Amino acid sequence: MPSFKNADVEIAYLDEVAGDPRVLVHGFASNKEVNWVQPGWISTLTRDNRRVIALDNRGHGQSTKLYDPADYHTDRMAADVAALIGHLGLERADVMGYSLGARISAVMAARHPELARSVILGGVGIKLIEVAGLHHDVARSLELPSIDDVVDRQGKAFRLFAEQTKSDLRALAACLRGSRQTLKREELGAVQAPTLIAAGTKDDIAGSPAGLAELFPNGQALDIPNRDHMVAVGDRVFKAAVLEFLKNRP
Repeated sequence: MPSFKNADVEIAYLDEVAGDPRVLVHGFASNKEVNWVQPGWISTLTRDNRRVIALDNRGHGQSTKLYDPADYHTDRMAADVAALIGHLGLERADVMGYSLGARISAVMAARHPELARSVILGGVGIKLIEVAGLHHDVARSLELPSIDDVVDRQGKAFRLFAEQTKSDLRALAACLRGSRQTLKREELGAVQAPTLIAAGTKDDIAGSPAGLAELFPNGQALDIPNRDHMVAVGDRVFKAAVLEFLKNRP
């Protein structure tokens, strides 16, 4: 598995097939395999003759684990994505993220607009500017001795997911506490790249994708029918909409 260093943080990534590059940024407590390989995104995009690059965010997967929340400021995580694009010698790429990965992708596009040919944000909606990520009960749930000690409903769901992905629970708790920055409306308004925002109609974490899409100069929204936050990522409707979006974007 290839990797590179951004300052002193080792970032693991995969790089599949030649063609127009797509950089994929996974969600909280996930990794490049769980978020993109297993749900069929890599095969879907490579069959469409797309070059697919997916990284493990710091604190996740095979990348460096850090335990100071300050190391997970969203600007730092977005800088990892920008550094990967630079490391691969790309002028720009389509950038796609899910959940926390969508927040990272939005920050990257706002800070480095020259690198984003288009932006696809999944598992987010208007709460991107209203709520700074998951609540602190999720971090506390990750730190408890056992999942049996977790009483918070959302905390239990993410603790179970983190255990299934064999994640470093202490690193994840630090990540959640350190990445709670929101984006301002004017920052989103500066992102000129075509932007697709998608969320499941049963997603109680994201908020309205239409409300968020209105804040982007070239935004469009997609409701993923009858899907919640955890399962919308691999939905056929989502995949078909992304392929159509990539086909039609300038």
